[in-house]
Amino acid sequence: MKIAVTGKGGVGKTTLAALLAHYLAESGREVIAVDADPDANLAAALGVGEDGMPEPISQMRELIEQRTGAKGGYGAFFKINPKVDDLPEKFSVVVEGIRLMVLGGVRDGGAGCICPESSLLKALVMHLVLGRGETVILDMEAGIEHLGRASTQGVSAMIIVIEPGSRSIQTAHTIRRLARDIGMTRIGIVINKWRDDIPMGPLEEALEGLPVLATLHWDEEILKADMESRSPWTASDGQKECMASLMTALDKMTGSG
Repeated sequence: MKIAVTGKGGVGKTTLAALLAHYLAESGREVIAVDADPDANLAAALGVGEDGMPEPISQMRELIEQRTGAKGGYGAFFKINPKVDDLPEKFSVVVEGIRLMVLGGVRDGGAGCICPESSLLKALVMHLVLGRGETVILDMEAGIEHLGRASTQGVSAMIIVIEPGSRSIQTAHTIRRLARDIGMTRIGIVINKWRDDIPMGPLEEALEGLPVLATLHWDEEILKADMESRSPWTASDGQKECMASLMTALDKMTGSG
């Protein structure tokens, strides 16, 4: 199963990606967790200390030049299908049975979307989605530019994380539109920071048909773990039950259950 997790900044998508990766690893699956958000936080959420943080692939200038053949700076010719199949083993760390890769983002002003870094990242995501047998969890940014039309063919489902509020719901609709533009239709919602006193009806109506796969209740222990740079996995048993329910919903959505 290949799962892309996205949502508006601050809604808890990285926390969800980490919880899901831990749940699947403890269930006996081989898991690759991919931090595809330029504001990389997945390593900390998985419990990787600062000393063990992997370097983002997008910042490996020598590797990018070697694999893409790019020389001479912006505007130079480069390969759009570089070799990437050896990168997961070479540039990852393993924490509690989860193999973590950090992609990083294209940050240089003027670099645009068609650049050596972007070419390498897209090729790597395509390899992880289409060419690997492990379960892959992609912690995306709100945009989905790392996913191309080819790689979406192998993505089992996209999870959009929201919190009860109009802004994150608006972002969810934007993400759904972008995802559908590249042929991704298995899309579901996880509601984070849920409280029992919040009415579900108006929220479901605002989602306009986007199915709710699971809800994660507001949890002070999860917040405390984040403030202390600890993994949320051991902070609360309730989150483990939620991940089990989420996987049941995902299996039903993708037909793999």
